[in-house]
Amino acid sequence: MPKRDLISIEDLSRAHVELLLDTAESFLPVLERDIKKVPTLRGRTIISLFWEPSTRTSSSFDLAAKRLSADTLGLKAKGSAVEKGETLKDTAITLSAYSPDIIVMRHPSAGACQTLSQNTEASVINAGDGTHQHPTQCLLDLFSLRQNLGRDLGGLRVFIIGDILHSRVARSDIMGFQMLGMEVTLVAPPTLMPRGIEEMGVKVEYDLANLKDADVIYLLRIQQERVEAGANYLPSLREYSELYGISQARLRPGQRVMHPGPINRGVEIASDIADDDENLIAHQVFSGLAVRMAILYRTIVGYSDGVASEEVL
Repeated sequence: MPKRDLISIEDLSRAHVELLLDTAESFLPVLERDIKKVPTLRGRTIISLFWEPSTRTSSSFDLAAKRLSADTLGLKAKGSAVEKGETLKDTAITLSAYSPDIIVMRHPSAGACQTLSQNTEASVINAGDGTHQHPTQCLLDLFSLRQNLGRDLGGLRVFIIGDILHSRVARSDIMGFQMLGMEVTLVAPPTLMPRGIEEMGVKVEYDLANLKDADVIYLLRIQQERVEAGANYLPSLREYSELYGISQARLRPGQRVMHPGPINRGVEIASDIADDDENLIAHQVFSGLAVRMAILYRTIVGYSDGVASEEVL
């Protein structure tokens, strides 16, 4: 199998992104069957390395691999040789002995997936590395938008609100949203806005004065541990909620709300929004399975032979 990594959204062209989204759509009927499994990746081996806590990403990748009939192995830092001081390079060498086709990794350090790729013949998929990138989250966000708002997303106005400074999701989504022609505005307190972020072609605002201009409002989790640790990013969570928290009172009709999860009720999002059927949060979780099935499939078969055929479905 040719080595195909997905470490950054920049590893994909627009044509690749659209093909992945089409492939994910072709897998939707599989998820509606009584027996939700196809033999597409039978005999392939997929290893998941999650060195950070994860619910949505780790479970959807695991289930996606099993839906495609792949052999799977999941490892976490706790209880592994990592706790004994094993380096990422040595972990890669050890796992390579099993001849995996794909390694999916989440790691607290930016650049870790690139290091892994340099030390294994397996294809590496980045499930989030530090504050660098989270490309599969971006792809499922695009899929959710396309399923709900139509295939042509060009001109859609998206406001990304919250902790931009520490967000790998924001970095991937900025690139992916712009790739499909969307206009991106970032909103955050000055302490949570990266310097020079305007160079990525985004608008920067520091309050919600223009929130009505957004078609889609993408909320980022406020990482409470940073506030509680006295890092001086925010005076308090209560003040953040008053200035930047989103409730129904701040929305106009037709605006759609997204969030990568887990949500902090009463901080960046009010319960009346979190429980509203019009938001896209639940659909993002649903999209994760089909999109990650498509990513695993395309990593194996490539990006040049059209969408998944009826034979593999």
